[in-house]
Amino acid sequence: MCSYQCMASTFQIPIIMVHRQTLIQGGLVFTGKKEQQANIMDILIEDNRIIEIAEKIGVEQGMKVIDAKGKWVCPGFIDSHTHYDAELIASPGLKESARHGITSIILGSCSVSAVYNDPEDTSDFFTRVEAIPREIMLPLMEREKTWSTPREWIDYIEGLPLGINIASFIGHSDIRAKVMGLERSISDNETANPSEQKEMNRMLNEALDEGFLGLSTMDNPWDKMDGDKYWSKKTPSFYSSWSERKILIDTLRKRNAILQGAPNLVTRWNALRYMMASAGVFRKPLKTTMIALMDLIADRWIAPLVSFGSGVFNRMFNSDFRMQSTPVPFTVYYDGVDSVMFEEFPSGEAMRHLAKRLDERNDLIKDDTFREEFKKEIRKKFAPKVWHRDLSLAIILECPDKSLIGKDFYQIAEEKNEHPVDTFLDLIVEYDKKIRWTTTVANDRPEKYRELYNLKHNLISFSDAGAHLGNMAFYDFALRMMKNVQDSIQKGEAIMSMEKCIWRLSGEQADWFGLDCGYLEKGRIADINIINPEQFHTIKNDVDEAPIEEFGGFVRLVNRNQQVMSQVIVGGQIIYEDDAFVEGYGKEKKFGRFLRKKAG
Repeated sequence: MCSYQCMASTFQIPIIMVHRQTLIQGGLVFTGKKEQQANIMDILIEDNRIIEIAEKIGVEQGMKVIDAKGKWVCPGFIDSHTHYDAELIASPGLKESARHGITSIILGSCSVSAVYNDPEDTSDFFTRVEAIPREIMLPLMEREKTWSTPREWIDYIEGLPLGINIASFIGHSDIRAKVMGLERSISDNETANPSEQKEMNRMLNEALDEGFLGLSTMDNPWDKMDGDKYWSKKTPSFYSSWSERKILIDTLRKRNAILQGAPNLVTRWNALRYMMASAGVFRKPLKTTMIALMDLIADRWIAPLVSFGSGVFNRMFNSDFRMQSTPVPFTVYYDGVDSVMFEEFPSGEAMRHLAKRLDERNDLIKDDTFREEFKKEIRKKFAPKVWHRDLSLAIILECPDKSLIGKDFYQIAEEKNEHPVDTFLDLIVEYDKKIRWTTTVANDRPEKYRELYNLKHNLISFSDAGAHLGNMAFYDFALRMMKNVQDSIQKGEAIMSMEKCIWRLSGEQADWFGLDCGYLEKGRIADINIINPEQFHTIKNDVDEAPIEEFGGFVRLVNRNQQVMSQVIVGGQIIYEDDAFVEGYGKEKKFGRFLRKKAG
């Protein structure tokens, strides 16, 4: 097995000359086109491409034959919002996505990419806000990072034994910090001067020339820096004004590139700014996508409101605007208060700021004035929020006091005749990260899935894969959506056709992002999933745990099911079969490729 020290620079990738044919026989073929009905067909692959799709293809000597009778054959799925920038370097197979049929991913999200800056600054962009262990990412970047341009980064990535396909945004925080210097880039009232704006624009064009999809930005104040130098400062993109960004947005518009953004989730008003940027009245529309549309328990009006706004801007202002959504319950797992969601209100932010100084933090938590402020903030009904802050919906999973497991904080408070906030804070002081609890913050109402899944101006893909490793797991979001749709069809209450469902997970996103994937057609590279729908009952919303061997055995939350994915094929080669990866996967053989944005 590859040890933690077995990093990308030591990988020796053999040149694999594949001159055989693979025939997939008798499966129900979904081409990735919304209106094309699935039919039982054969698919012939030669080298890495599909060379024929027909009702019957003859078997010839030397062919590898896959019996797909009773199975569904569809394009590989696309995950358009990940933070695999670090994990890709250590573990190029990206197994937790690949095992669920995700054959193409997009990274460089939320303004942070790992291209231009030095190892320490790059690590500090990611490790706090994305909950990636700094003690793992920083040594990894120090050991491996030799690149400092998009071309050099792509060369490095293409030298890895990639398991699946990779596309990327360039991060606004990445280029802003490089040009201004990190300290200035995260300082209030510091704006890039004209020459610095011009240099950022040059760097953006440099990335676009190499096939990057566009620019990712960040306006959410939750996103904070890690490390010793600038702990708790917001990431650089947050400090930039929209007027400073104008030159970059003009370039994106001119080049038909994409602006990916995260709005201010505290005030929410600047979500309108992203919609306005996309508008194409008397100008070319800007392809813009924003996170994240969910049926929030804390605010049942926000999803309908944003959906309405998206539709208005796309229909009336000639916008090309898309939200992003995960199609499953948004369930999160907390160790104490180790979660980015505590950054959304001042008293929670204050606790997080003192995470490295526990004695000070605990003194703060014990303070009566602080507690009263915490109580006031947690019960505010009309404050914008993502976490519902309802402690009756927070279930304890692990605790040194075993009698608390399975209870919510309200139950425990009633037993102690205390205020729930006092009970919660007392337990944090006593146990810190040893008390683990879970809650669902959004998409808890299955009856709303029909509306969510069918929203025209919405991309079904938001997993945050590679981030929040101990907090959530949505690696199998595509399979869970398919199961929900199939269940509705079998009940005679179809949310949508399965053809449309698979199109939303593949072809629709490939078209919008401009990627060469997402369809089963003659001449296309063969990224294919063969799925056993008879095993859909093994797909669940619960999570499991598994170690990342290349991260020193760090345990992350994962998704598991049995025998749903009969085969996953990338570049014409089987990477996953019978619930196991092929020999050498992610270590010796290369299957995936870097996906450059198509022109136009």
